[in-house]
Amino acid sequence: MAQNDPNWGGKRPNDGPPDLDEIFRKLNQRLSRLLGNRGPDEEPPVGNGGGSGESPRGMRFGAAGVLAALTGLWLLSGFYIVDAREQGVVLRMGSFNRTTDSGLQWRAPYPFETVEIVNLTEVRSIEVGYRGSAKNRINEESLMLTEDQNIIDVQLSVQYDVKDARDFLFNNLATEADARDVVKQATETAIREVVGRNKVDFVLNEGRAQIAADTQRIIQAILDRYKLGVRVAKVNINGVQPPEPVLAAFDDAVKAGQDKEKLRNDGVAYANDVVPKAKGMAARLLEEAEGYRQNVVATAEGDAARFNSVLSEYAKAPKVMRDRLYFDMMQQVMSNTTKVLVDQKGGNNLLYLPLDKLIQQSSVAAPSLPSGSAAQPAEVPPVVAPVAPSSSGSTSRDVTRGRN
Repeated sequence: MAQNDPNWGGKRPNDGPPDLDEIFRKLNQRLSRLLGNRGPDEEPPVGNGGGSGESPRGMRFGAAGVLAALTGLWLLSGFYIVDAREQGVVLRMGSFNRTTDSGLQWRAPYPFETVEIVNLTEVRSIEVGYRGSAKNRINEESLMLTEDQNIIDVQLSVQYDVKDARDFLFNNLATEADARDVVKQATETAIREVVGRNKVDFVLNEGRAQIAADTQRIIQAILDRYKLGVRVAKVNINGVQPPEPVLAAFDDAVKAGQDKEKLRNDGVAYANDVVPKAKGMAARLLEEAEGYRQNVVATAEGDAARFNSVLSEYAKAPKVMRDRLYFDMMQQVMSNTTKVLVDQKGGNNLLYLPLDKLIQQSSVAAPSLPSGSAAQPAEVPPVVAPVAPSSSGSTSRDVTRGRN
């Protein structure tokens, strides 16, 4: 079986072209020996190139067995497994034929059909404006122009996955794996469009969430227009800042804006504290004024009604009404004084007694004084004042009536 044997391969002694029948016969013979299909009439070969007694039947059985084994292996190569997170795309002679779901699947063996397994749930990501860290800035991607003609530095990342395996394989003419270059170009287009439609203050301060949402919507629209089979999961605005040469000036402007907002909030808080109090005080004054007005009007109306009633009675008996009014007035005046007058009948003297002191001491108990304190002031002695005699005694009676 040496390869240098002159008779190997069915060569003739004159080094002519090989005999194909002899080559095929020898190959079948060796395969039959390997599979143990040596016929009863078969004899082991003698010498290096001598003929053998192999029967045609044994050769046919050996070739059929080998062919059946090879065919079985070839058919078994068509089985494949698709994971739950994946989807299989079957290509027949290089063109799309069908898609297969998870589980054990079968296709026609190579070269008739091939399968491409696509992971649908794997989250892929790209970075625009930086690589790995915010310090590794790429100015060609991060610098962009706003609506008010200001240059701003924006760094963002996009996370996406596959929503259609067929479109992802056949419509994605990308130079990088997983359509990274196409998604990156769509992201740069979208973020520049969104930033160019907004002012720098909106982009720097309160507009990050809105910018991320608008960017995601535009990226998805671009990818759907190209039918790439990609779904944008999330857009993260990692950093928004002015360019480094003017960063200090922008920081000062931001601080000034924050101080302005703080002062405005303080003013609003003070107004919310003072205005309700002023409104409450004004309402209280209005209510008090209204109450005073109603009191004065009611008092005036009552006085007028009383005067009218007195007037009608006065018209009936003028003298009696004059005396009654005089007595009422004297009673009102004398009730506010602490002096007591006693009229002595049949005498010409009017006795004055300090009864006010006695009434005060009897109504209000005097506090006890400590030992050694000053003595109480002496009571005023009674005073007797002479009164001119009156023939009729009307003065003393009038005074007594006034006291009563």
